[in-house]
Amino acid sequence: MKILLAVDGSPYTRKMLAWLSANDDFLAGAHQYTVLTVTPVIPPHAARLFQASELKAYYDDTAEAVFKPIRKFTARHNLATQYVGKTGNAGEVIAKVADKDKFDLVIMGSHGQSSLMNLVTGSVATKVLANSKVPVLLVR
Repeated sequence: MKILLAVDGSPYTRKMLAWLSANDDFLAGAHQYTVLTVTPVIPPHAARLFQASELKAYYDDTAEAVFKPIRKFTARHNLATQYVGKTGNAGEVIAKVADKDKFDLVIMGSHGQSSLMNLVTGSVATKVLANSKVPVLLVR
């Protein structure tokens, strides 16, 4: 199975990894994992103050900070894993990557906000569910 792990480095990512480690079927060697993190884009008026190489370094460093503990997890469990860092709106980017790269499943942690809070702020999980044709497993 081709599985996309959408991560942000939060405690909800750690809960999702704990859930994975407790479910042996997901740790079987037959799965291919891609770990995806999405960094918000720096607004154009602020980005113009930096050189392109500085912005790229910022985005790369931000993604690597999220990936570092996950690399330890995947190495410990001998999981074949690719790491992808993107920029943009997290919910939209996750859904696009899941569909475009034909993943079988997206697994992600969810903050578990109330419906009222989702109406006010929106939710990455809600956007992924609304925009992706791929099944999504939310771990709370």
